[in-house]
Amino acid sequence: MVKASAPGKCILFGEHAVVYGQPALACSISQRMSIELEREDTFDSWRIDGRTFNGKKHPHIKYIRDHLPPHDEQPLHIRIRGTIPKASGLGSSAALSVALCGALQQIRDEPQNLQQASELSHQAEAQAQGGRASPMDTATSAYGGFVVLSDSIEEDLDFIETRSMEVNGEQQEWHLHTFEATIPEGTALVIGNTGVHGSTSAMVLQVAELIQNEPTRKVELETIGAIARRGIQALRNGDMKAVGQAMSENHIVLRSLGVSSPDLERLIRAAAPSSLGVKMTGAGGGGCMIALTENPEETVGAIEMQGGRAFITAFNEPGLQIEHLT
Repeated sequence: MVKASAPGKCILFGEHAVVYGQPALACSISQRMSIELEREDTFDSWRIDGRTFNGKKHPHIKYIRDHLPPHDEQPLHIRIRGTIPKASGLGSSAALSVALCGALQQIRDEPQNLQQASELSHQAEAQAQGGRASPMDTATSAYGGFVVLSDSIEEDLDFIETRSMEVNGEQQEWHLHTFEATIPEGTALVIGNTGVHGSTSAMVLQVAELIQNEPTRKVELETIGAIARRGIQALRNGDMKAVGQAMSENHIVLRSLGVSSPDLERLIRAAAPSSLGVKMTGAGGGGCMIALTENPEETVGAIEMQGGRAFITAFNEPGLQIEHLT
């Protein structure tokens, strides 16, 4: 049996602006998805959690299985476990895909290959989403820590790889980076989940229509890019007060673009008094918010008093890990 796990992610800076060439920063979180693979001795087909595998219900898994099959073609039983809320913008499907890649690499007696896991999972995400997917979620799940996505190579960051994919007939290219950061002890992120599913495609389209109708509003996206660069530098310096300020500024601009929601705003207002910085994370319209805080228990309580579900996560969580191999 093989067991592998990969973390979810939250976006610290750069939502929506990244679509227009600005940098975005994600970090891995403590919540993870795990995959257990065991060879089938009594069934002649693949199974998931005791049920016969259906590729239409699990397009990510089908894509990865087809591209990384066991050498002996023996069916496998897949067991899925995890602590990442589904459809919350925290990368649960990407983490599942990355963990599956890692487990299949072991089944195939191959060394762990983070780049392959990141790339193949990205392709699976794109295929399941009609050809469009950013590599940010899968890269953060595979490598862990901080991942910066940009349309150009950032000279002052540690370059990981360049990823390209054909999107709507055009070749799109992303550059992935990372960096080391010193996080003071006692500083944590609190994630608050509204429980409302926000549509990424709808929010992206909403911003696109806004920019098309009011081209001068593009300056707000450039502002987000500038805030992201300042926030990244503050993280590298270990200046959590400056990181928090940048997070809150980022949220103000996102709110002005119309991608926040009443549920997000309610949780953000609740968390603000006990936090260094607060913002929505992800596409918006629902989903989650994050708070940078030195008082995580107090922040959790404030969010839950307003009806949100909250949990604490550390920074720099490890990426893909093989947890058990027999």
